[in-house]
Amino acid sequence: MVVTACSGKPWAAGSYPAKPITVVAPSGAGGGWDLTARALVKALRESKLVNQSMSVENRPGGGGTVFLAEYATQDRANPYKLFVNSPPILINHLKKEGNSPFGYRDTTPLAQLTEDYGAYVVRADSPYRDLRSVLQVIQTHPERLTVAGGSAPGSMDHLIAILPVYYSGISPKKMKYVSYDGGGEAMAALLGGNADLIATDASSVGEYLRAGKVRVLAVTAPHRLSGELKAVPTLKELGINTEFTIWRGVFGPKQMPPQSVKYWQKQLKALSDHPVWKRELAANHWIGRYRDAQSFQAFLEEQDQQIRTLLKALGMAKP
Repeated sequence: MVVTACSGKPWAAGSYPAKPITVVAPSGAGGGWDLTARALVKALRESKLVNQSMSVENRPGGGGTVFLAEYATQDRANPYKLFVNSPPILINHLKKEGNSPFGYRDTTPLAQLTEDYGAYVVRADSPYRDLRSVLQVIQTHPERLTVAGGSAPGSMDHLIAILPVYYSGISPKKMKYVSYDGGGEAMAALLGGNADLIATDASSVGEYLRAGKVRVLAVTAPHRLSGELKAVPTLKELGINTEFTIWRGVFGPKQMPPQSVKYWQKQLKALSDHPVWKRELAANHWIGRYRDAQSFQAFLEEQDQQIRTLLKALGMAKP
């Protein structure tokens, strides 16, 4: 049966999926989105949860905004193209500088797959033994302390950096933040003495901890993490009542057909419990965190409000 005569859209026809599916990583090869898209496709293929061929397409540009603009306008209702993303889909839509007119509400969130958290890291020989002493300096002598991150001002590492500052009642505008081109460069700046503290992903600090090069003062998780970070306090343990999740999830187009949404809800839930996916999580040092479409949507609304609040505090929110 062909419905294209009525809808004009080849993807409106018959049973789903009826042809190959593309998962877009809106970045170049090798980054977090690329790794997530490739792990997702590999696991769906090896688990045989999807009976159509799947491929990954890299679409770099503008931190994901170039792809999203095209996707939101040209692939509406197309269930054969999905994409992966993370908090930048919220940040880019809310910040004033480099604002994207499109956000997660121009998509159909399908599922959250992983989670990570922010970490506040100093050199092993740093005089700062705890986060409170860092906050005290930012409040009284902010010129004495340089905080670095692997993203531009107003982007994720910067927002993680100001999180304990803002929720401790200190103006985040006082904090001196230096941006680097990626977390690796920020870590190099820390180890080279060009920064006093960095805000970065908790999952990225393990090798430096094992080598005795850094100390982690706190994490943004709602509870203590396991493994190498089990001794590190959360912000809430330090009396700072906030948390921040660095998630990665899967999205479809706005106006995605209900049949397709239902299909992916079932397959992605099954994937989250599958041994093949668990091997991918372990291989990439990721924490699995499945949220279905409804709870993922609710979580995005909550984090959207948190990011809006932080950007306003920096004077970097769009009007």
